[in-house]
Amino acid sequence: MRDFNLAQETCQLAIRNVGGLDVLINLLDTDEIKCKIGSLKILKEISRNSQIRRAIADLGGLQTMVKILDSPDKDLKFLAAETIANVAKFRRARRTVRQHGGIKRLVGLLDCVPDNSANLTSEQEKDIEVARCGALALWSCSKSTRNKEAIRKAGGIPLLAQLLKSPHENMLIPVVGTLQECASEQSYRIAIQTEEMIKDLVKNLSRENPELQMHCASAIFKCAEDIVTRDLVRQYDGLKPLATLLNVNIKFQEYKALETLVGLLTDQPEEVLVNVVGALGECAQERSNRAVIRRCGGIQPLVNLLTGTNQALLVNVTKAVGACATEPDNMAIIDRLDGVRLLWSLLKNQNPDVQASAAWAICPCIENAKDAGEMVRSFVGGLELIVNLLKSDNKEVLAGVCAAIARIAKDEENLAVITDHGVVPMLAKLASTTDDKLRRHLAEAIARCCMWGSNRVSFGEAGAVAPLVQYLNSQDTSVHRATAQALFQLSRDPNNCITMHENAVVKLLLDMVGSTDEVLQEAAAGCVANIRRLALANEKARYG
Repeated sequence: MRDFNLAQETCQLAIRNVGGLDVLINLLDTDEIKCKIGSLKILKEISRNSQIRRAIADLGGLQTMVKILDSPDKDLKFLAAETIANVAKFRRARRTVRQHGGIKRLVGLLDCVPDNSANLTSEQEKDIEVARCGALALWSCSKSTRNKEAIRKAGGIPLLAQLLKSPHENMLIPVVGTLQECASEQSYRIAIQTEEMIKDLVKNLSRENPELQMHCASAIFKCAEDIVTRDLVRQYDGLKPLATLLNVNIKFQEYKALETLVGLLTDQPEEVLVNVVGALGECAQERSNRAVIRRCGGIQPLVNLLTGTNQALLVNVTKAVGACATEPDNMAIIDRLDGVRLLWSLLKNQNPDVQASAAWAICPCIENAKDAGEMVRSFVGGLELIVNLLKSDNKEVLAGVCAAIARIAKDEENLAVITDHGVVPMLAKLASTTDDKLRRHLAEAIARCCMWGSNRVSFGEAGAVAPLVQYLNSQDTSVHRATAQALFQLSRDPNNCITMHENAVVKLLLDMVGSTDEVLQEAAAGCVANIRRLALANEKARYG
């Protein structure tokens, strides 16, 4: 059978169609090592075909191969591991490997000390091949969250760290591949840091193998969520090879990088899109870049991606669209493409990260739309939806929604609608927060909502005033500014002035009257003036 070209699909399917798979899998149960080796050599080749993989799993081949991993024969071990690596490309197969003890056995194959010597014995070469194939199988299996946990519990992390020092690139690729797959879990990111793997990942960025470089960069990208890891990458001189890789793939001359990134927004796998859109979102923080993204046609494909389902992609694309919307010319395109409606619909997403990033993106859209009030009113149920998100227990969602409400409330008609939907008691309920980001945007929302009807009285009755006074003790000056504006609006009601005075607001506000921030200065002075005016009126009424 091995005389045939086993890489050809016709040969692979012919073996299956004549019942060859049953025979090959049955041979794995014999006591004859040569039969097992011969069978595995064929199964290893033909299992690259997706139909064959499923057929092997259906026939119970994985269970048998997992048992073979206990064999003392090294040839059998690495052939079985490599075949498992091919078959475990789909969820059911990965689950089967775990349920039959395969993860623990595969981790055991990794126990091979890297040898840097040039002259290896045939036994040492086999040890390396066993470890390489074990890593290859774990790489396939690690696409499952439960398997990642099983690899960690089986002691796989220190063994992967040990193999990461190997001089053999064919060993490093599956090792780094497994690590970058597992780095989506925080426990692995911490372990990669504590096992000092960042140094080796950075070192391997400088190797000539593009596949290895790609997986190292991906692992570093996932781990770099943590500030300690970012410092380690810089400490081990990782920025230079990363920058070199950028220059290899994207010519950063003038704005060619942005044009290249925009060109990658269509016909790409989702994992590529997540990173491309993430990069564009960061670039779009700069004003000049936002214009370039528009000129090279980037707005439409970004808006199109708002209809996707990949959560990580949605978080990045909302951020990118929101950043682009800070330019009125870009906002006109986003509005024409119905982008704001799509952002609004993402507030219904079950993922709080998506909800929060959608809320933040809506803010510049409202600020830069030609007729923001009318646009917002055109979304049926949109105002009720955003007010109801104030029930969220996620602080980032709450901060984003408060920021959006502060902008919605600039339109009197919309402010009346959100008041009817109970925005005042819901904002008041959040007033006891100690989170400065939420405090700032909550205070902005309260200040704006005071502009309608008896809302400022309602905030006082709902107990929002006393907690707001405490915000002035924050270390964040942007919190002071928003709070002073809210207190100024609330101080137009006599009962609120009394509450503020009782909570010793005057001394805090007097300190801020001397601020260099004119908005803060004016709001603080206005609030003190209102409190003083009430005090004088009381004195006049009492003493004549």
